Amino acid sequence: MTRYDLTRLPLVEPLLRNRWPQFVTTSIALGGFVFAIIAGMVGTPVGSRNFGIVSVWIGWWALLMLIAVPFFGRGWCSICPLPAPGEWLQRGAVLGPSTGTGRRPGLGLRWPNRLRNIWLQNGAFAVIALLSVVVLTTPSVTAVVLAALLVLAVVMSLIFERRAFCRYLCPVGGFIGLYSQLAPIELRVKDPAVCACHTQKTCYTGNADGYGCPWQVFPGGLVKNTFCGLCVECLRTCPHDNIAINLRDFGADLSNPAGRRLDEAFKAFIMLGSAMAYSAVMLGPWGALKSAAYTVGSAAWVIYAAAFLVFIFVVLPGLFFTAVVVGRRLSQNLAENSTTKTRRPEGKRQAFIALSYALVPLGLAAWIAFSLSFVFANLSYLSAALSDPMGWGWNLFGTARVNWTPYLTQFVPILQTIVLVGGLIWAGATAQRIAEETSKMRSLPVIVFCLIVTLVLLGLLVG
Repeated sequence: MTRYDLTRLPLVEPLLRNRWPQFVTTSIALGGFVFAIIAGMVGTPVGSRNFGIVSVWIGWWALLMLIAVPFFGRGWCSICPLPAPGEWLQRGAVLGPSTGTGRRPGLGLRWPNRLRNIWLQNGAFAVIALLSVVVLTTPSVTAVVLAALLVLAVVMSLIFERRAFCRYLCPVGGFIGLYSQLAPIELRVKDPAVCACHTQKTCYTGNADGYGCPWQVFPGGLVKNTFCGLCVECLRTCPHDNIAINLRDFGADLSNPAGRRLDEAFKAFIMLGSAMAYSAVMLGPWGALKSAAYTVGSAAWVIYAAAFLVFIFVVLPGLFFTAVVVGRRLSQNLAENSTTKTRRPEGKRQAFIALSYALVPLGLAAWIAFSLSFVFANLSYLSAALSDPMGWGWNLFGTARVNWTPYLTQFVPILQTIVLVGGLIWAGATAQRIAEETSKMRSLPVIVFCLIVTLVLLGLLVG
């Protein structure tokens, strides 16, 4: 596998060690985040004219899904404004480690062992997904959700140690972590032997140059991107210059059998199923379905919510499990009829977890294709909202009266098709690589499953 350490470049390592670029970028993001909350609360209730709706669900979402996650993985987490205020309070400092000896606010409790997984993140995302149509179109609801996340992040920082909110609760961080396995950027140690001999482990505990890993990860044991927030504190605290920011092949983590878990497997189903459901609700021709999703609390919404949860937690995983079992049986039959020795297949549960990682590239492709459908159609709202963020008749930049103009409408279906077909090919190749650990034959039903999902998405998004 090809890897190139970007810290070898003359300006990269000094730039990463310097705290000011990260602090300034985070502060600007925090200012925009707070302003989006204010705009949602007191600005116009017209979503297409409200800075809160337009900046978050068009501007930020486009940046996240089309650029940040596919190419930089958890890069957004390194400048995310959500944990910043709580982290500053927790540390007793805004930039470098505090030299004061006074008591800092917060209890610093350890996160419970039984909750050291992403099941809570899975549930949080499912809850927000159920309210998605209202959240995406109603400024006041967007403001409440954003404010609740900010308050929760601060409270968590004052109760638990380090970034417990980011690692175990943040609904956005959950899917970024899943899809970060595809990104061509990784943080790893240069030489594991150096870490083994370094007894102080300052990358985890911290020193005068930086904080211990906020994500509670020991860099010397990193094999996947999932829980590394790319905050580069370990780069600052390592006394042996043993931390590398590598440029690597896309999807390098997916073939690594280490760290495969059931909670991540279900995150793949939740994300893929949500993309399919969103496409049906927001872009499909079924007015009754869209109405049910919008009227939160009504009987129709309860039915919609139940169907949505059953689809992402039962139907999709159930169909996939069936494909895994069929593939496993095909593999066993092939082994019985062949003179060539093959490795004994793992149990059904282990096979289900392992092969579910083939859905990660397909899920990201589904979200990119879905995002393309509304980002280019609504991007022109951004200039108007920036000029008149509250919808009060301002014209700060002379663009408040720019008419809505959809962009690239003739090319979007082509781009969506390319993305989805690319995701299918990537998913198929990943399934085959994972299946090679025992028998390549067991990947065939999984590839058929991915093909059917892709055809459904093409029907919903392209028509």
